[in-house]
Amino acid sequence: MTANTPDRDFTIIRVLETSPEQAFKAWTEPARFSQWFGPESFTTPVSRITMDLRPGGEWSAALVSPDGAEAVLGGVYREIAEPERLVFTTGDPDNQEGAVASVVTVTFTANGDTTEMNFNQAGYNTDEEHANGAKAGWLQFFDRLDKHLAGA
Repeated sequence: MTANTPDRDFTIIRVLETSPEQAFKAWTEPARFSQWFGPESFTTPVSRITMDLRPGGEWSAALVSPDGAEAVLGGVYREIAEPERLVFTTGDPDNQEGAVASVVTVTFTANGDTTEMNFNQAGYNTDEEHANGAKAGWLQFFDRLDKHLAGA
């Protein structure tokens, strides 16, 4: 039997101006998630977010572009350790075969009055261009997360 190892993986570390508890809630409460999840010009309507927050539970979110086009992202939660760790899969919206595209691990570590968020995405069945696009997208998402947490 061969091991299923990721083709690509990357890590993004951000220092957030909040507690681990509030950072975790921004990832796991639909009303808060909708405020930051997606590229800068997109919206993520809270009515189009589902979160079954338990190992094996599914999540999904519809990202809506300024011209009304939608991209639905989703996956399955693998691990939830509030407020320190969240692990979930996320698929490629263009993949109609249902194969896992990646596994995301997010950890939240208190550091005085701030939280270090360590985000890792390990991609399966993906090429370098797709992985680089995913990373660029997450960087935009996290800019929005910073703004959301600053206003929370």
